[in-house]
Amino acid sequence: MTETTVGIGGGAESTDMVLNIGPQHPSTHGVLRLKLVLDGERIQHAEPVIGYMHRGAEKLFEARDYRQIVMLANRHDWLSAFSNELGVVMAVERMLGMEVPERAVWTRTLLAELNRVLNHLMFLGSYPLELGGITPVFHAFREREELQAVMEEVSGGRMHYMFNRVGGLKEDLPLGWLGRVRHAVASVRSRMDVYDRLVLGNEIFRARTRNVGVLSAEAVHAYGVSGPIARASGVDFDLRRDEPYLAYGDLQDTLKVVTRTEGDCLARFECLLEQTHNALDLADACLDKMADLPPGPINQRLPKVLKAPEGHTYAWTENPLGVNGYYLVSKGEKTPYRLKLRSASYNNIQALAVLLPGTLVADMVAILGSLFFVVGDIDK
Repeated sequence: MTETTVGIGGGAESTDMVLNIGPQHPSTHGVLRLKLVLDGERIQHAEPVIGYMHRGAEKLFEARDYRQIVMLANRHDWLSAFSNELGVVMAVERMLGMEVPERAVWTRTLLAELNRVLNHLMFLGSYPLELGGITPVFHAFREREELQAVMEEVSGGRMHYMFNRVGGLKEDLPLGWLGRVRHAVASVRSRMDVYDRLVLGNEIFRARTRNVGVLSAEAVHAYGVSGPIARASGVDFDLRRDEPYLAYGDLQDTLKVVTRTEGDCLARFECLLEQTHNALDLADACLDKMADLPPGPINQRLPKVLKAPEGHTYAWTENPLGVNGYYLVSKGEKTPYRLKLRSASYNNIQALAVLLPGTLVADMVAILGSLFFVVGDIDK
């Protein structure tokens, strides 16, 4: 028997490879770059690289008066435009010590929940699309269109509503609008079982998401993760219940804080879906209350030049994607001295640094998509 030794070169040695996902990549929801270090098919290290969309909105806040900054706040999370407006006008109203009319409070709450449904439907449709299932996104856009129609009717905008004003809302509601909203909400609710059957009932979807990308509660606290992603890891925190604003204090019987303990991609999707159902219930509860409200103003009369008194305040809201906060500092002028924005997606995306290491490249898209972020909300 002849013994032969075959020499193989350095190609057989274990070497790490650096792989860039993005910034222009169909799976990154936009211009996000992920710098991955791979050992074969397994991710060893992950670094989210952000800033490609940065517009310097926080600096622009300082050069606009208190009426104009609503437009800037509108745009960082373009799927949650109404909720973004809400946070900044609440901060200014708190600085002014201003009481908002009751009709405006309930209308804001209704519109915030409709905006929440619009946001969630986008991800309920796009996430299965990233895993290879194209059908749910068509359903999602059909439901979104029903709600977009009533949002457009009341505000004039389909994406950037610009309906909030310091002291209330832009104008009163169109005649018969509440009835059309009730019909739209009922219509969307009647077809929501599509996501239970078509998506959650799909064995391929469940195989791609169950026990994949498990985020611990400790990591949630360490990175300041919030919203449905944090609640999917068992962190039971929702500002609408824990620090009520608008009319949420009167809606505690209807409000349901959806949580899971698994912390995986499937749990995050389930939280988003169940939260959508609850947002529709909250919208109905607001409609019931508004039907009984007496006629009255929907905004406060403001001076020609609006100046906030010297001081500072912090207003935070439970946006669709998590906690959204505005830290406002005033020197008594008509423009903010400083307006710092705490956006949900910025904190949430940092968790990728602990979520991705140890997972396979094939699972990277499933994990990334399950974080439900908007890149403009990261880069501000």
